[in-house]
Amino acid sequence: MLLPLEWLFAALTAFRRMAFDKGWFASGHPGVPVIVVGNLTVGGTGKTPVVLGITQSLVATGYRVAVVSRGYGGSARGVVQVTAQSDYREVGDEALLIAKSSDALVVVGRDRLAAARRAVELGAQVIVADDGLQHYALQRDVEVVTSDAVLGFGNGHLLPVGPLREPPSRLATVDFFLQRGGQDPHSGTSYVATHFRRLSDGEIRNVADSGLGSSVHAVAAIAQPQRFFDGLRALGIEPVEHRFVDHRVFTVGDFEGLQNLPVVMTAKDAVKCPTTLPCDAWVLEMEIRFPDNFVQQLLRRAGLVQEAPSSGPDVTDAAHERPDHEDHQLSGGAL
Repeated sequence: MLLPLEWLFAALTAFRRMAFDKGWFASGHPGVPVIVVGNLTVGGTGKTPVVLGITQSLVATGYRVAVVSRGYGGSARGVVQVTAQSDYREVGDEALLIAKSSDALVVVGRDRLAAARRAVELGAQVIVADDGLQHYALQRDVEVVTSDAVLGFGNGHLLPVGPLREPPSRLATVDFFLQRGGQDPHSGTSYVATHFRRLSDGEIRNVADSGLGSSVHAVAAIAQPQRFFDGLRALGIEPVEHRFVDHRVFTVGDFEGLQNLPVVMTAKDAVKCPTTLPCDAWVLEMEIRFPDNFVQQLLRRAGLVQEAPSSGPDVTDAAHERPDHEDHQLSGGAL
C-alpha cells in the first residue's frame, strides 16, 4: 500500500535535487570551505562522532572551525551561537555536546546557509555542516556520508516504506563514505573508550582501572543503545540496561532507585541531565578512529592543503560500491 508513496517521495527527492543543481531553487555558499556530513537513512549512523572527529582534526591543524546544525530538539528560532553554557532545550543536545567537546564555533539554525554565513562573520575559516547532506540550499565543497555496518540501508526502500532519504546510488556522487563498525580499512570507523568522567565533579578515571565495579546501571537515550551496552561489556563491565527514547530529556525521577550501583551514560546523554542526581553518575568518553589517511585526503579535497600524491588507498573508492553489511564484528565501545 505504501509503494505509491515511496514512488512519490523518490520523484520529489529527485526533482528537488535537480532544481537546486539547475538553480531553480536558491542556494548559496558562505565563502569558506564547506564540509557536509550526513547520511542516506533516518536513525543513528554515528554521524555526530564523525562531525566531532572531523572538527577536532581541523582545529588541530590550526583552522578556525565552525559547526553549523539545525539544532534538532531545540526551541531556538533564527540563528543562534552555541556555547558550553547554552541550554540544550534551546539549541539541541547534539549541538551542545559539540560545543562542550571541541574548540570550534557552533551555530544552529533551520536555515543552514544563514547559520554558515553567521559563522563566517564570527571568524570561521572552515564550515562543518552537521546533518546537511539533503540541505541543498547550502552549497558544499566536500560531502561525507556515514552509515552503520549492521543496519546498512535497511530494506533498501525510500521513505515511508524504508529508512532511506535518498537512493543508494547517491553514494556515487559523494566524496567520502564512512561506515561505523565496518571492516573495510578504507571506510570503517571504530570507537575507543578513553576514560570515565564523573558527572558531578569532573573526576577522571581510566577505563582499565576505573573502580566502578563489575556491574553498573547503563542509561541510554540514543538511537542505537545496544552499541553502548555492548561497549561496556567489552570493557568487562556488565550493564543493567535502561533504554529511553532518543533525545529524551532526563529528569531526576529517571535516576531514582539507581543508587545501588554506579550509573554510566554517553556524553550525548550527559548534556541533558539535571546538574544534581541522586546517584553516582559517570560518563563514558569515546574517541573515533578514522581510516588511515582520511583526514589528509579530506583536507586536500576541501582545498585546505595542496594536492599531493596519496601515500595510501583513496578512501573515496569505498563510496562507489555498496559495502558488505554481513557478519561484521563491531569494535568494543562503538556508539
